[in-house]
Amino acid sequence: MTVRADPIALYLDADACPVKEEAYKVAFRHQVRVFVVANMPLAVPRHPLIERLVVPAGPDAADDLIAARACRGDVVVTADVPLAARCVAAGADVIAPTGKPFTGDSIGMALATRNLMDDLRSAGAVTGGPRPFSARDRSAFLSALDLALVRLKRAGFSAGAAPGGRADA
Repeated sequence: MTVRADPIALYLDADACPVKEEAYKVAFRHQVRVFVVANMPLAVPRHPLIERLVVPAGPDAADDLIAARACRGDVVVTADVPLAARCVAAGADVIAPTGKPFTGDSIGMALATRNLMDDLRSAGAVTGGPRPFSARDRSAFLSALDLALVRLKRAGFSAGAAPGGRADA
């Protein structure tokens, strides 16, 4: 598990992230650097705390970049369970857009469920899709992200990232 002395970073797996605006709002309040990672250019606010990282098209390119950078003291926002598992293993705090935290205790079950559903779909079973994203999910995400950042600050990780603040950025 890697720990950096750099300030807290927030990584958004942004291609299909429904809570980007909420993440920006919380990050601004905590003065935390946000890395918006996608495989195509996305519109992001012009703000010194936000950096857009566009990766080449290809399977898992955004996931690979996030997983390579995320470590203890960082927060990752993703609905991608395999990416969440990689980031949890690296020590990062990981939150789904619904506000559900992925932890060392929960990631094994999340991976098993994901793999089971994938196998069922591959076998032709109709499993339905995820339930629609709701206002309750948005609210739970805001609370979970704020709580994660407060916990990291209390644990001694710093906020107040200056533009270009990460050594590996």
